[in-house]
Amino acid sequence: MRRIAMALAAVLALWTGSPAGAGSGSSEAREFHYPPTRQSDVVENIFGDAVADPYRWLEADMRVDAEVAAWAQGQDAVSRGYLKSLPMRDWFERRIRELFDYERFGLPEKAGRRYFYTRSSGLMNQPQLFMRKGLGGKPRLLLDPNLWPGGGTRALDAWVPSAGGRYLLYSVQDDGSDWRSLHVRDVDRGEDLPDDVRWVKFSSLAWIGEKGFLYSRFPAPGSDEARLDPTYDQAVYFHRIGTSQSEDELVFATPDHPGYGHTATVTQDGRLAVITSTLGTDARREVHVIDLKSRKRGTWPAIRLADGAGHDWKLVAGVGTRLWFVTNWQASRYRLVTGDLANPGEGWREVIGQRPDVLDKAEFVGDQLVLSYLRDNVVRAEIVDLGGNGARQLALGDIGTASGFRGRLGDPETFFRFASFNLPPSIYRMDIASGEARPFAEPQLAFDPRAYVVEQRFYASKDGTKVPLYVVRSRAVADRGRPVPTLLYGYGGFDVALRPEFSSVRAAWLEAGGAFALANVRGGGEYGEAWHDAGRRANKQNTFDDFIAAAEYLLAEGITASGGLAIQGSSNGGLLVAAVVNQRPDLFAAANVNVGVTDMLRFDRFTAGRYWIGDYGDPSSEADFRVLRAYSPYHNIRPGKDYPAILVTTAEADDRVVPAHSFKYAAALQAADIGERPHLLRIEARAGHGTGKPVDKTIDEGADVLAFLAHWTGLDWSATASFTKMANNINGD
Repeated sequence: MRRIAMALAAVLALWTGSPAGAGSGSSEAREFHYPPTRQSDVVENIFGDAVADPYRWLEADMRVDAEVAAWAQGQDAVSRGYLKSLPMRDWFERRIRELFDYERFGLPEKAGRRYFYTRSSGLMNQPQLFMRKGLGGKPRLLLDPNLWPGGGTRALDAWVPSAGGRYLLYSVQDDGSDWRSLHVRDVDRGEDLPDDVRWVKFSSLAWIGEKGFLYSRFPAPGSDEARLDPTYDQAVYFHRIGTSQSEDELVFATPDHPGYGHTATVTQDGRLAVITSTLGTDARREVHVIDLKSRKRGTWPAIRLADGAGHDWKLVAGVGTRLWFVTNWQASRYRLVTGDLANPGEGWREVIGQRPDVLDKAEFVGDQLVLSYLRDNVVRAEIVDLGGNGARQLALGDIGTASGFRGRLGDPETFFRFASFNLPPSIYRMDIASGEARPFAEPQLAFDPRAYVVEQRFYASKDGTKVPLYVVRSRAVADRGRPVPTLLYGYGGFDVALRPEFSSVRAAWLEAGGAFALANVRGGGEYGEAWHDAGRRANKQNTFDDFIAAAEYLLAEGITASGGLAIQGSSNGGLLVAAVVNQRPDLFAAANVNVGVTDMLRFDRFTAGRYWIGDYGDPSSEADFRVLRAYSPYHNIRPGKDYPAILVTTAEADDRVVPAHSFKYAAALQAADIGERPHLLRIEARAGHGTGKPVDKTIDEGADVLAFLAHWTGLDWSATASFTKMANNINGD
């Protein structure tokens, strides 16, 4: 600790003064001093290329290695000193906190006559879990993570009530880590049973009656030093209520294929357990089924249903021996099929065929099917009977995201949530027979959603591909028609579709007079399998080209002006932002690379990195290495170019994209001759990749990031005051 304290004192002495001016048009009249970073002489010969890695020592875990800890804390101290001095930082913190202060509800989960749901009063660090008997019943608090030890960094993650609602199985996340522990609460008594299950990660939770549950776990790491090592040998286990974890029964494993991951689901009637196996994050799933009715106690005989040879199988429901799946087998935009284990000769029978829109999901509710389709990244839901006939469209409002629609056979109702960039989530209850939807929980807002305009536009990428782009501005900004500082966000990977969602942090940016844009670049799942394939592995450059084209479109359309564009991305989106900064530094005034993957030659060496080979390629393959080497952000920083201001953000407990990516990338930026604008590293203590982060930490980080981006894009303080006054007038204040 003394060594760390001395290092902090030294680096604090290096930071000199506050920013001299605002915006990219004014220079800061000083040289920015960074904490010193040791360089090593590591050079590897990879397929004939000499690849230098001078900051490999920063791959060590900062929670174990004293030198890395001192360096990281020194970097963070300098960054926070700078960020706290920015002129709009206090305003952003205050306004984000105000915008967070509204009541929020999660989707209800029905078990018997009991309804379980989460609720936050507004500024709680973690949402609470409630139960009520019947829709009109009095809410009863079951779990309050805010009272758990950890100062708000211990979070309630997944939770599943048993079929009758007697028990609640829930998982706990500490400090943002991907590791989970499982616990069981007796709902009537309001107390936890002694059951305690550890080393759970990337797991579903599935009850078998009320006697026990299925879950997935890995072998326990051998030491603290092994915390960042890749994980292998995930297996499905059965835990019987009231027993020790050491007595859990092994249900399914693939010791000959240690890289496979496995999750388990139980059909609603309790007849079948469905085991889904994947190698990486690709939507290629092997499916096994266990007949729980016919098996002998202590045995778990599994029948292979799908071999996973390039196809996705998403379980919809099961009744008796019959199963329904949404699949891209012989349908790249997905279809609904059914099959009966009792009649294997029947094969798969099509219920809903492929359409021009992507079938995102299907749910059985009552005696109906609720289908969710994606058309130009907008959810369109419809209700059909079990044969796929009698379609009724559901009116879901303007541009936004509808999700949920969960239910059971025989249920008269389902719940869904609707949100948009200017609209926090509202929860609706829908009568499945009539299709009528009524509010279950609506937020009381600190702003008027009508004061903001949400548009969906389309622009041409480098190769002519049309790409969707959301643009969000205050109505006053849109009516004025003048360029304003704009924040562009993207992801573009792993078949993930980015849809309209509300963010209190982004709302503060809009209220300050800025614009927000979201580009649905290739690599995501907005248009199904083909859109994903067009932005991964050897096609990854398409993702970067799409994002660059979005920036050029915003400039050409006058939404923003030169020197007024900031970009932001998280995780794979952090890779996206870091890569395009290297390729087109002239386009951007500022960038936030958040928990980004930036060393593309060693990403597979840590924790979950090996899962990403399906999207990125394998660094040990020469063909893939050539592609990765060409865009890897850490290896392609361009000395002599004038780079934007860059804020790299990560967290000490991130065991998804380990902090080494951010550490090495930030060190390389600071050592390169890339201009005088700052290139800073901010590290969040007791936090991980993002999930479970306390509201206080979210507000603090959001204020730092927005103040940084606002400063370097020229978001003006006087304009902020006028826009705030306008918003208050709209609200009648």
